[in-house]
Amino acid sequence: MRKSVLALAGLAMMAGSALAQAASVSEDMDVINQSYRQAQQATTAQDFKQALTAMRAAATAAKSEAPSKLQGQASDSADMKDYRHGLDLLIGQIDKAEKLADAGQLDQAKTEAQQMLQTRNVYHKKYR
Repeated sequence: MRKSVLALAGLAMMAGSALAQAASVSEDMDVINQSYRQAQQATTAQDFKQALTAMRAAATAAKSEAPSKLQGQASDSADMKDYRHGLDLLIGQIDKAEKLADAGQLDQAKTEAQQMLQTRNVYHKKYR
């Protein structure tokens, strides 16, 4: 009986850990999505850059996690590398848009940021 209780407790802890990690990826993606909307609605370069900063932080955090579809895969598996590559692409797009905003080109920065939607669509099809 005691072994059964311990085994169930261990399974519950492992399941809880997997759910917590999946929730973190989901939360990071929600932050990216919300921040993208804020960036597109920004009327000043400062507001735009603030939204991009939140996006970059969430994308960076998501790189250290695995989406639920990739749970259990080795961190050096081809799919995990591709998942992180998608986030690296997003971070590069964020940096490019931020440079345009720094140069006072807010409209061009917003146009550049629209490329992020294409990146999202490609990688959501694979790993969502």
